[in-house]
Amino acid sequence: MSTASSPGAGAPGAPGEQVMPELTHRQILTVLVGLMLGMLVAALSQTIVATALPTIVGELGGQDQLAWVVSATLLTSTASTPIWGKLSDLYGRKIMFQSAIGIFLVSSLAAGFAQNMGQLVGSRAVMGLGVGGLMALSQAIIGDVVSPRERGRYQGYIGSVFGLATVAGPLLGGFLVEHLSWRWTFWVGIPIGIVALVVTERVLKLPFPRRRHAIDWLGAFFIVAGISALLLMLSLGGKEFAWNSAWTYGLTAVALTMLALTVWQERRADEPIMPPRLFANHTFVITSLAGFVVGVAMFGAIIFLPQYLQIVKGESPTASGLLTLPLMVGLLATSIGSGRLITRTGRYKIFPVVGLLVAAVGLTLMSRLSVDTSLWLAGVFMFITGAGIGMVMQVLVLATQNAVPHADLGVATSGATFFRSLGGAMGVAVFGALLTHRLRDTIPAQLTAAGVSADQMPAGSATQGSPEQIAALPEPIHLAVTTGFAEALQTTFLAAVPFAILGFLILLFLRETPLRETRGHTSGEDLAAAFETSVDPDAHLTDDEDAPRPENPPPPERPPHRR
Repeated sequence: MSTASSPGAGAPGAPGEQVMPELTHRQILTVLVGLMLGMLVAALSQTIVATALPTIVGELGGQDQLAWVVSATLLTSTASTPIWGKLSDLYGRKIMFQSAIGIFLVSSLAAGFAQNMGQLVGSRAVMGLGVGGLMALSQAIIGDVVSPRERGRYQGYIGSVFGLATVAGPLLGGFLVEHLSWRWTFWVGIPIGIVALVVTERVLKLPFPRRRHAIDWLGAFFIVAGISALLLMLSLGGKEFAWNSAWTYGLTAVALTMLALTVWQERRADEPIMPPRLFANHTFVITSLAGFVVGVAMFGAIIFLPQYLQIVKGESPTASGLLTLPLMVGLLATSIGSGRLITRTGRYKIFPVVGLLVAAVGLTLMSRLSVDTSLWLAGVFMFITGAGIGMVMQVLVLATQNAVPHADLGVATSGATFFRSLGGAMGVAVFGALLTHRLRDTIPAQLTAAGVSADQMPAGSATQGSPEQIAALPEPIHLAVTTGFAEALQTTFLAAVPFAILGFLILLFLRETPLRETRGHTSGEDLAAAFETSVDPDAHLTDDEDAPRPENPPPPERPPHRR
């Protein structure tokens, strides 16, 4: 099968890699369908359950374990991400991606059948393993099938998955809880996951040479233990135990010890989970630091938008999901636009640099949201913030993949995803603690200003009430509470601005390298032939999988230049 050469298709790739003519746009889109479906179920699993939590507690009980329904998935998905990336480099991305889908499907089925909170939390923890693999490997596989220079064309498709999950998750969750059962919030992803499994089995035929490997189990244990201890401290600190407590210091000590042992083990292992050579790569270090800071700023602040819309503006969970649509529109517009410009010009550094400045402006504007702010003006602020984010996230992954050899593509991509997720987890913890601290000052101050005494307050703390309970408060108590919430949220959004600016300063040190026009070390003809085996069952990628392979196969002939 012939493929048209793209501009510069004959340019040499990185050392040790072969030139790979591009797959057709139709073939790439077919592969992307399977990857995007996998990403969609993973992203939905993190957004759809929020609206079902009150109903779940009402049926299963276990109010004290409620936070674990969300935290368990966050913990296991983040801790397992680097391991998925390394395993995909060792054993092939297709089998690892499908394994992640399988884990997700089984755990989703189990979560829907849970009879108590312990079973649900356990199922969600296993689900997090699948989510971590789906998120990391989908982007690594895109690096296999699309060259860095052409990848910008497809950024909008990838960004749309997260936008759709953010908006559709709460809407779909509310609908299922109201008309079916909370159990369907876990089961609804199963058909999508099955389709993703079928599509990837049908069209994802990546050639992969098999060889013996030694898995660094000790390094994997140290990484999981260290990250788990850190995330437990961040997720439960200030809730299950005080920040200034033995639990905080103990978990911090465990995290630091395990991470120090990780460094020691990774320097001596034959097949390290997180190769030390990556941290000698300037681009990987800069994009990982920037991704961490961006995760703190973006995920840590934007997650509180529904609280503003539901508590301060009195919107329903369904309506609040729709009202965040401007954020997603801004994100998709700049993600698609910047991607196309990157493909056209080959320049990418300018976009995350400008994007973080735009995001800083958007967060500053969001710090002015008040009780009296109109919804259309709040939508404008969200659009600006989303426009900034859209120029950052996928470009950082692109820069990382462009800077590493194909042998490290999986672990580098998962590493970038890991640092961003870790930053998001830290942002949620830090800004959540800040919000709680501010509420202790702002609401009492507003109640005092309104002339409301403590004995006039209904039973229960206003800072812990649900949006429905707060909406039912009589005036002037309701106005005082919502005004106090708005003031506390203003501080939270403003606190995210320095992190966006710090990310901007870090990215100034990013060295822009020319985008490669090759994909890995396997020829484009092999990938195209592999794709065709999904159509022609009589076609075979190799005559004999066990046949010896030359260590340095000759590069393919350059196709004739076509004008």
